[in-house]
Amino acid sequence: MLQQHWFMWGIDIFSGLLLMLFWFLLIAVIYMFIADKLQTKQAIRHNYPVIGRFRYILEKQGEFFRQYFFAQDREELPFNRAERSWVYRAAKNVDRTIAFGSTQILDKPGAVMFMNSAFPINDHDTHKTIAVTIGPDCNHPYITEKICHISAMSFGALSRPAITALSHGAAKAGCWLNTGEGGLSPYHLKGHCDLVFQIGTAKYGVRNAQGHLDAQKLTEIAAHPEVKMFEIKLSQGAKPGKGGILPAIKVTEEIAIIRGIPAGQDSISPNGHIELNNVADIVDMINQVRGITGKPTGIKAVLGDMSWVTEFLDEIERRGIEHAPDFFTLDSSDGGTGAAPQALMDNVGLPLRQSLPLLVDLLNERGFKQRIKIIATGKMIIPSYVAWALATGADFIASARGNMFALGCIQSLQCNKDTCPTGITTHNTRLQKGLDPKDKSVRVANYNHFLHYDLIMIAHSCGVTDPRYLTRHHARIVQSSGVAVTLDKHYRHMQ
Repeated sequence: MLQQHWFMWGIDIFSGLLLMLFWFLLIAVIYMFIADKLQTKQAIRHNYPVIGRFRYILEKQGEFFRQYFFAQDREELPFNRAERSWVYRAAKNVDRTIAFGSTQILDKPGAVMFMNSAFPINDHDTHKTIAVTIGPDCNHPYITEKICHISAMSFGALSRPAITALSHGAAKAGCWLNTGEGGLSPYHLKGHCDLVFQIGTAKYGVRNAQGHLDAQKLTEIAAHPEVKMFEIKLSQGAKPGKGGILPAIKVTEEIAIIRGIPAGQDSISPNGHIELNNVADIVDMINQVRGITGKPTGIKAVLGDMSWVTEFLDEIERRGIEHAPDFFTLDSSDGGTGAAPQALMDNVGLPLRQSLPLLVDLLNERGFKQRIKIIATGKMIIPSYVAWALATGADFIASARGNMFALGCIQSLQCNKDTCPTGITTHNTRLQKGLDPKDKSVRVANYNHFLHYDLIMIAHSCGVTDPRYLTRHHARIVQSSGVAVTLDKHYRHMQ
């Protein structure tokens, strides 16, 4: 009897809750119906009240369903599942092998295939890559044997724990970390890794009240032993002709102090340096920064119109090779960023596949290739892409999004909304708690280690002792006819 009493009591409560839920839903539907009919901003909701709301819900969830249910391994953009999977496995130091067969379409136009040698190189595990010196004539030249590095990501675009993890991870990996244009934060310095300080168009961290370079602030930045080089950003691949954009919601008090701007307001950099009106001004700024800091100084740009590069090299020839930049960071139009106008991200600038061979060939023709090191950046997240860049003529590569994946990025495409679910690009402290810098720094180090490891494996398969010895003869690219030709023949037709 007692059990029957409790059972009936439970049925009564459950029935009451269902009745309450029914009336709640009925009231909600009536409210939405009236609200939809009265509003005129959205025609679908007005003409199809309540039901029309599902259209906007499904549209918002479309990215999620495509990523996890509908897109094939090699379909998704900007990075497909196969690419992300390799990075995740490398970062976690788990098995990176695959079975049965490649999901890559090997005869697709543009596909790159490396030519294996009948006599591959042995002793992969004991290999050390060749050390390269950047800015040999500077007071403080920079020497590194690492090929792959961490591209520009500012504190502001990325969170405190994300930058901290990258700093420690770069130190473990022995590669450099580019600060991005947001200034030098304490979190960049935490791991005591090598740093490249980027000078953006707003000159955050090294600007005076008028927005010009402040020599004293520049000297103070250069005094940090971690800061090895300086990069003057002329343009960025994801938004050529547009300055950096940090939405107001991400401009915290701390970020405002580091950048020297008001908190809670959009941080929008000018679309160009106010000092630069011609190529002579670019050369002047390079030498000004290098003279003040004593450290290698280069430029970053995405290529579009090539005439300025020719004029730039003419100006260097007139002044002398010592006035040349120590490096040229070449960005790709398919590079990434936290926020950019779609018109620029989709339609402006050359992708690296076209711009890198053009720049390499131009520097070779003018005799500047040995003096000006090329750093290729833009979707360089897996070993085969790096090998292609080296074979084409790059000296280094730098990846931002590859290292974001190593931190745990799931490509939710919310970098500009301060709602990043992994805590990487948000300043919401609740979301940041899921990102443990100690754990993620190990993953960043693992990713960079295996990026080099598999890169060396490709080089040895091609019969060369070091990835830097890869040339355009070591790879073929598939043409529209389906026939693959060596990179040197393919790029000869592009000129």
